[in-house]
Amino acid sequence: MALRAVFFDVGETLIDEERWWRVLSEREGLRPHVVWAALGVTIERGEEHTALWGHLGIEAPSTGWTTLEYELGDLYPDAISCLEAVRRLGLRVGIVGNQSAALEQWARDAHLPADVISSSASLGVRKPDPAFFSRVVELAGCAPAEIAYVGDRVDNDVLPAAAAGLVAVHVRRGPWGHLQPTPPEATFGLDDLASLADALASLL
Repeated sequence: MALRAVFFDVGETLIDEERWWRVLSEREGLRPHVVWAALGVTIERGEEHTALWGHLGIEAPSTGWTTLEYELGDLYPDAISCLEAVRRLGLRVGIVGNQSAALEQWARDAHLPADVISSSASLGVRKPDPAFFSRVVELAGCAPAEIAYVGDRVDNDVLPAAAAGLVAVHVRRGPWGHLQPTPPEATFGLDDLASLADALASLL
């Protein structure tokens, strides 16, 4: 089947979360490098990112975690141009990741060039649950094999997307993207989004 839609993860795929993590760390009275070290432990152990607070011996933030928003300056330099390039291919563009309702609203208010914007908060299910990717298929309105899902995490994005029958694209950036090798299940492994449209063009 020819590709008809491309859906994107958010954190470390479209958004550079360095500032976000730094502000959150400072809100909790911690130095950013301490939090990043704990994040590395969670990645090595295959845990969800919220487990890092337990490694530091503190409770997860009660409000800051869900209300801290991104800024337009947090977008990777190639994010907008990639979304636009994919649209020019005639493909439906979606943005759906494990995000809070506040971050979903931020994406809407930012008027990102996408046809569909949603989040795990709206869908009521988080990656890597197969139900998340079933909802992506519903949002795309086409067959799984006609949808590409682009993300930085092998465990949350690439493997479950491929298992659901989607075209899985691994973006090797951010903590997970650098520490988790691109698996054979990925149709493409890219170091950035600048070359994504050209890669996807081969599937049209």
